[in-house]
Amino acid sequence: MKRKIDLFEYAGHIMKSLSQGILITTKVDEKVNTMTIAWGMLGIEWNKPIFNTFVRERRFTKSMLDENPEFTINVPIGDFDKKIIGFCGTKSGRDVDKIKHLGLTLEEPEIISVPGIKQLPLTLECRVIYKQEQDKNVIQPKDIINYYPQYVDDVKSGNNKDFHTSYFGEIVSAYIIE
Repeated sequence: MKRKIDLFEYAGHIMKSLSQGILITTKVDEKVNTMTIAWGMLGIEWNKPIFNTFVRERRFTKSMLDENPEFTINVPIGDFDKKIIGFCGTKSGRDVDKIKHLGLTLEEPEIISVPGIKQLPLTLECRVIYKQEQDKNVIQPKDIINYYPQYVDDVKSGNNKDFHTSYFGEIVSAYIIE
């Protein structure tokens, strides 16, 4: 069962949770993947509620978003297994079925094709209405050094020298899975 919510009554909770890690979930055909994110924004654009997220160029999630421009944002409420955030932030969906490995329960969506995750019940269903690649020429040099170090071996996970694409998702439904 889903309980509809007023998105902006939960804005503070969503943003506080984001700073500690939440999930973005994607789906292509029957393959569902989820990934931890800690960068994002909640707001209004073109008179629509928006969740804006940033996904690195080489992430499996990016390839899925480019194929199916819909996603859910999955936010914990109360106690939850924090290992979910850690695992989904360090393993690639190319290599492991994170949903199956963690025993996550998928919840049928209301409007889009991507499910929610019962263990992180506050769910935003989003449809991409705009995306843009970062322009490395306008990023501050100190941020390039801190967030896009070019001197590291990019074969190892977490060495993140690739840039992001920003996805602006119109929030078409917001609810808590009960």
